[in-house]
Amino acid sequence: MSARADLFDLFNEAPCGFISVCPKGLIVRINRTLAEWLGKTPEDLMDTPFRDLLSVGGRMAYETHIRPLLRMQGFVHEVSFDLLGAEETRVPFIANVSERRDADGGVLSYRFALFKSQDRRLYEKTLLEARKAAEAEVERERQTALLRDQFIAVLGHDLRNPLAAIVSGIRIMKRRSTLTERDIMMLDEMTKSAWRAEHLIKDVLDLARGTLGDGLVLQCELATNLPEVLGQVVEEIRLGAPGRTINADLNIDRHVFCDSERVGQLLSNLLANAITHGDPAREINVSATLDDDLFTLSVENFGDPIPDDLRENLFQPFFRGNVRERREGLGLGLFIVSEIGKAHGGQVAVDSTDQGTRFYLKMPRLAKETAAEA
Repeated sequence: MSARADLFDLFNEAPCGFISVCPKGLIVRINRTLAEWLGKTPEDLMDTPFRDLLSVGGRMAYETHIRPLLRMQGFVHEVSFDLLGAEETRVPFIANVSERRDADGGVLSYRFALFKSQDRRLYEKTLLEARKAAEAEVERERQTALLRDQFIAVLGHDLRNPLAAIVSGIRIMKRRSTLTERDIMMLDEMTKSAWRAEHLIKDVLDLARGTLGDGLVLQCELATNLPEVLGQVVEEIRLGAPGRTINADLNIDRHVFCDSERVGQLLSNLLANAITHGDPAREINVSATLDDDLFTLSVENFGDPIPDDLRENLFQPFFRGNVRERREGLGLGLFIVSEIGKAHGGQVAVDSTDQGTRFYLKMPRLAKETAAEA
């Protein structure tokens, strides 16, 4: 094959389209690749107006963008427009265009190198849709954050304030000397109900912070009072469940970097769970130990073993499983226990067999930044 024939073959069979348009706007040269993309032959398109190949949008782009730039700088790169193929179907292209001039600067022709851009258009459309989806997700997160703030404000202020007023009123009424035994019993029941309402608000507030916000708020320090806090929790639970035996072995001889009030809340929830589900005739055992740099707190009861199919969901919010119908609470206690453990960099788990059920927290005794100080 001669060099001329090879060049002609390259022009016709190139993996892109070539077209030359004279100053009058007629097609004077077109390769086979482009003609086939348009569902035609080169002979069909020779000496026809180039504008007849342009869609309405393509004509607007050509007249308002491409031609002015060609006059100004003699070339245009990566311009996008559609050509009309067989049966008026639109074929998207990206083109580079340049002018061919004679020695005197007169325009001889306009040369187009065209690349099909259907895949690119689809890619750009996908990117645009992804961007819109991302913007919508950002807006949803903003709305969620707003809802979270409003929800927490209602729980933390609008519900607690009237509840505090109710409790204060009960205390004032209890000071009266004219109360009958029935009055005192009713006020005691009202106090218990207010206490339960306060704990429900606290649980739901912790749920909101754990699932809608940035997690539970901790005030960690090298706690010197952790044994006292845990011991006080045990005593409070004993007073609230006078018929139950609660043994406590709090072997804590070193400081633990934690939020002692939150760890006390964790123990209170585990003890409440043990009282609800444990055998009333058997004891409940509380243990706190330090092993090297690991703090372990456990609560053991001797109720029925927890089935395997329920165990994996125990720490989910509002999960109750197969429990007594008259059980109080929302099913948030163990979820909050788990969240407190995670917030301390630890983990809460459960072992349950015929010999007993043991919930336990394992967490680092010290945070990394305090290890050198303790």
